[in-house]
Amino acid sequence: MKKIEVAIIDDHEVVIDGLVAMLSTSDLLEITYTTQSGKELLGHLQTASPDVLLMDIQMPEISGIELCRQVLQQQPKVNIIAFSSFDDSSYVKNVMRKGARGYLLKNSDKQTIVRAIERVAGGEDFLDDKIKNILLQETLTGQRRSIYEIPLTKREKELVTLIAEGHSSQEIADKLYISLRTVETHRLNINQKMGVKNTAGLLKEAIKRGLID
Repeated sequence: MKKIEVAIIDDHEVVIDGLVAMLSTSDLLEITYTTQSGKELLGHLQTASPDVLLMDIQMPEISGIELCRQVLQQQPKVNIIAFSSFDDSSYVKNVMRKGARGYLLKNSDKQTIVRAIERVAGGEDFLDDKIKNILLQETLTGQRRSIYEIPLTKREKELVTLIAEGHSSQEIADKLYISLRTVETHRLNINQKMGVKNTAGLLKEAIKRGLID
């Protein structure tokens, strides 16, 4: 049985590494290409066409929504699954309108990700139950509901405070006696929980949640 060929694009290496480690254990899937660059992806797709593309929609060079349009213009048969920290309905609707076949949140488990890949590779659309519930509740109440009201751990709250004080990742590592890699992993987890992309967004959301003054 032919495996489903999967390509991955995300601007965080740790996310790519995690997905590769997770999905490589599946007998149904084969990871054929990974990149952190939208331009590199478009170059790769000139000569290759994976069955499924897992795509972060917040990319630095080209927005994921625009990248979705360009990918499908170049390779119409690629089935795109948006893979994002953002559960806002506007992101879901925009990327699906550009031709994506699925939308997953970055805290999805392996079973959900594999099921999504199988579905879209088979020609179906896929939204996981969390996204469906958000869209349903928004339709019923007229108000956006977020699943990202996830409490930060004590260590993550420490990092938010130190970031707000202007400390660099290396300074935080030295101050807390942990490795720089651990700090970066914590920062990525915090960003995903808060649905933000950078330090400015993190600080804005932290103030909104009352984590910092």
